[in-house]
Amino acid sequence: MTTPTSVSTHILDTSLGRPATGVPVELSVRPAAGGEWTVHAASATDRDGRCKDLPALPGGTTQVRLRFETESRGPFFPEVAVVFAVEPGEHYHVPLLLTPFGYSVYRGS
Repeated sequence: MTTPTSVSTHILDTSLGRPATGVPVELSVRPAAGGEWTVHAASATDRDGRCKDLPALPGGTTQVRLRFETESRGPFFPEVAVVFAVEPGEHYHVPLLLTPFGYSVYRGS
């Protein structure tokens, strides 16, 4: 049996030293660079700043976009979009570290 490809994320508001709760997150997928994006799931961060309910990715997905609606955290970045490539059967944890005037993302574990 093939292991599904999956994505998880969390947001930390590093200016407050706390998880960012209630931030809407949209997960989109596409089969190749330049292809059409398809919204695959929508969620919001919980009290720990995590989205634990994102479903496995459909077969054939090669790129993923996480779009965080961050306007409630400060007007400078009303949204943050992170696009990354995926390989079948892998898990990708992509944290967003957010401040009012900057952000950082990375592949976590």
